[in-house]
Amino acid sequence: MTGMTKEEGINQVYGGGGHVVILGAGASIASTYRNPEKNGKRLPSMDNFIDIVGLNDLINLIPENLQAKNFETLYGNLHKNDPTSEILIEIERRINDYFGNMQLPEEPTIYDYLVLSLRGKDLIATFNWDPFLYQAWVRNREFTKDLPRLSFLHGNVAIGYSKEDKRCGPVGYQMRRDGGVFEPTKLLYPVEQKNYTDDEFINLEWDRVKYWLSKDSGTVRATIFGYGAPVSDVEAVSLLNNAWGTPDDRAMEQFEIIDIVPEKELRKRWNGFIHSHHYDVVDSYFGSSLAYNPRRTSESYFSHYQPMTPKVAFRSSNPIPDNFKTLDELWDWHRPLIEAEERKKNES
Repeated sequence: MTGMTKEEGINQVYGGGGHVVILGAGASIASTYRNPEKNGKRLPSMDNFIDIVGLNDLINLIPENLQAKNFETLYGNLHKNDPTSEILIEIERRINDYFGNMQLPEEPTIYDYLVLSLRGKDLIATFNWDPFLYQAWVRNREFTKDLPRLSFLHGNVAIGYSKEDKRCGPVGYQMRRDGGVFEPTKLLYPVEQKNYTDDEFINLEWDRVKYWLSKDSGTVRATIFGYGAPVSDVEAVSLLNNAWGTPDDRAMEQFEIIDIVPEKELRKRWNGFIHSHHYDVVDSYFGSSLAYNPRRTSESYFSHYQPMTPKVAFRSSNPIPDNFKTLDELWDWHRPLIEAEERKKNES
């Protein structure tokens, strides 16, 4: 089997084999680390959430027996005590205000790299409330319409849902002239029982990611980026695990983790998804398959892990530089990949 040059690898395009990327808070934090949010807003974790979002005055009104340092635990305590509490309503309003006004910087972020690294056969599913993924997706559609599908597993401040049309879109916009307003999606759920399937929008988002993760979809790669599978998200991890199947079910697929946590801990955390040695752990987006083979992650998989596949030769990686200063520079680098994809479509 002969090797393939980088130019040949760029031109090697086919549609099979999807890639699912699942994002947690670590992905948004990494994305704005070098190029911060446009207005200087910080992204909180659940442990510093109260301070950063500005909830201390409300928290001081809460009885001591309901207090907790972790915001999800605190919210769960409040909801269990009184789900109609005025404090809860005000907390939700402030959270929507804080995240809803966030904006990506003008410079390229990891989210820009990410959405351009995948194609329409792929899916990005996020647990994050911030609007960064959606903003990156929108602004990069100016360059190419062939971008991955998106799912918002915990709701999102940028995304609304029309119950009349069973469709989602930019919050506040209308699906059609005579109605179908995209109403804000629910963000907060009690920590003990999140009941994802009770909310129509969330249920549809989960159905999408469950199908994309299933063997029936043809997905060959899954990447977990900055999602810690917290104890409070037992239901979410269970849903993902059931969709993916047992390690024996996925003996040939490749599982990837992007996280700064030590590999030993990550291997234990995601053990139910990993078959033998079919996994990679990297501590940076730019060490991942997404950065080493943008828009060709499935092609790379077949050439490296299924070398006997007919007409697939070992291909050279095409790592993307991590220092672009403008979106135009980022787009120019991707242009040969997009042009090869368009040629392939015209040949079909």
